[in-house]
Order: sequence, then structure tokens, then C-alpha cells
Amino acid sequence: MRQPRILTFSGSARAGSLNAKLAALVGKHLALADAEVTRLSLKDYPMPIYDGDLEAQDGVPQNARKLKRLMQESDGIFIACPEYNAGVTPLLKNTIDWVSRVKDPGEKPMAAFRSPVFAIGAASPGAFGGMRGLIGMRTILEVGLGAMVLPQMAVVARAAQGFDSKGDLTDDRAAGQLETLVKSLLRQTRFQMSQRSS
Repeated sequence: MRQPRILTFSGSARAGSLNAKLAALVGKHLALADAEVTRLSLKDYPMPIYDGDLEAQDGVPQNARKLKRLMQESDGIFIACPEYNAGVTPLLKNTIDWVSRVKDPGEKPMAAFRSPVFAIGAASPGAFGGMRGLIGMRTILEVGLGAMVLPQMAVVARAAQGFDSKGDLTDDRAAGQLETLVKSLLRQTRFQMSQRSS
């Protein structure tokens, strides 16, 4: 069986983003475990704020179609989710909203969210580690889009001091969570792949 294809990205496009560091670290651990990792930045996929009138007039942006194809080609997806005002970032929510509008002929709705296994995590300067935003993200993916989201999460609190010079985590508890998440994501994606091929 081929190695799992895993897509990783952050809900922040800010230079020096803590969540981009987390997405990169998860990608590194996955690659070391022989997964085929694709890492992207949402900065490379700009889209207007979702507007039904704009969609009716101009259709879905090409960048939403590109992201949807990347997601469908992936066996697993890790999203590092920054927390803004105890919720999901506007960039991440807008991206998901647009991708959810892409429906190719013969497809069921939300196709890009039904096949991959999703894992989520967050890095935050605060003491909660982005947990409040992760609750909202899980609701969007599971309830809104019907995605399979692993119960394991990687949470990095006080993340401004959470990464060393090599990009690894300085806190043993957070590092353990990340390791558990990576193992679970690989195990579940391999299981799903075996089910599809049998």
C-alpha cells in the first residue's frame, strides 16, 4: 500500500505565525513517519469574503477549486487553528466556506470534507492554547460539513515560548499530544485507505 498523503496548513497567513510553526512541525513528524506531506499557506490562495451574490455573479473562485482538489487528493488533513476572540479566524472560516461551495458534476455536497481524515490543533500565546477556537472548528467540520475529525488534538499554550530554535516543542505535555495526534492520524488514514481498496 502507498504511503498516506497528508495536507497540512494553518488558519493564519501572518509572518511568524505560531500556528504555521505548529503545522510545519506536524508535517515534519508525519514525513519522518514516511507520510507524503504537502504543506501550504492560505496566503497563496486569496479569496474575497464569501457573498452569495458574488458567487451567483462570478461563480466560485479558482483558488477555492484548487484547494478543494488538493483536499480531495489527500488521505488526511491537519489544520492548525489560531484563535481570534475565542473563535475561528476569519481567514480560515472564509476559506472553508468557499471550498464547501465547490461541487463538481455527479458529486455529493461537501465532497472535499467527506473523504479525508481531519486532525486539528492550535498554538496560542494564552494559557488555554486555543482550545476555545478548536471547539468551534470541530463544530464547523463535524456538524456543518460531515467530516471525520480525530478526537486527539495538539494544543500548545503559551506558544510564544513554546518552540525552540529548531521548531520543536519545549513543553513535554504538548509534545506528547502532538506525537499521539500524528500516530492516530496515520493509523486512521491507513485504515480508511485499506477500506477503500478492499
